[in-house]
Amino acid sequence: MDARLIVAAAVFLAAPVFSQSFDHAHKAWDGLLKRHVVVLDAGSASQLRYAGMAQDRAALKDYLAGLSAVGEAEFKGWTRPQQMAFLINAYNAFAVEKILTRYPEIRSIWDFGKVFGNPFKDEFFFLLGRKGSLDWIEHQVLRKQYRDPRVHYAVNCASIGCPMLREEAYVAERLERQLEEQARRFLADRSRNRFRDGRLEVSRIFDWYKGDFEPREQYFARYAKILTARQEDEQLVMQAKVPISFLDYDWSLNDFRSSSRR
Repeated sequence: MDARLIVAAAVFLAAPVFSQSFDHAHKAWDGLLKRHVVVLDAGSASQLRYAGMAQDRAALKDYLAGLSAVGEAEFKGWTRPQQMAFLINAYNAFAVEKILTRYPEIRSIWDFGKVFGNPFKDEFFFLLGRKGSLDWIEHQVLRKQYRDPRVHYAVNCASIGCPMLREEAYVAERLERQLEEQARRFLADRSRNRFRDGRLEVSRIFDWYKGDFEPREQYFARYAKILTARQEDEQLVMQAKVPISFLDYDWSLNDFRSSSRR
């Protein structure tokens, strides 16, 4: 047989094994989250036991190494939900690892710096064949290529003001349900989103990323029942005519300790 045909056949036979080698159940990350995420406020918020995650750091690093081993060609062969789940989990896991590099001597992710050492712009990991940053995953890939505003509820910036870190890994088979549940959880948190005194007071996420939620008033109308406590207020939000203001963002570390209070 022609040598080129032998090589081509070998590549063809090896490809399915290679493409199936990555664990799309994200079992390693799922196990870490189930051990260390503490769900609060009737499921609308969470904090992370960073001390416990630090003890399991070897397992976290193994998971991150598995993410980094995925090449762009393999990634492109996956389904859209598989790709999104991979990227969201990667963002969250690398954000945790970033915090652990300074834990416990850290009170906010911004302790790394806003110009030098910016934690979101720092290319501190390797993903899909290139150096990557948290901003690159969120803004250049997730937001730009997938255009689903619910990714804002899924990626967690290690801060109290951020939508909660989910207590399980994102997986392709349940991604739609997981994203929608994250949206409802976040909008149900009265410390970050609420209807009060005739106006919507919402997270600054809806200001920073206004374009992702346009038309914004109609977007909130979809979740009117969650955002309000009274039926008459719900009707006002559903009419999409209420004024909107934005709450301060709490950048405190979302660290759960025995003395934690929200």
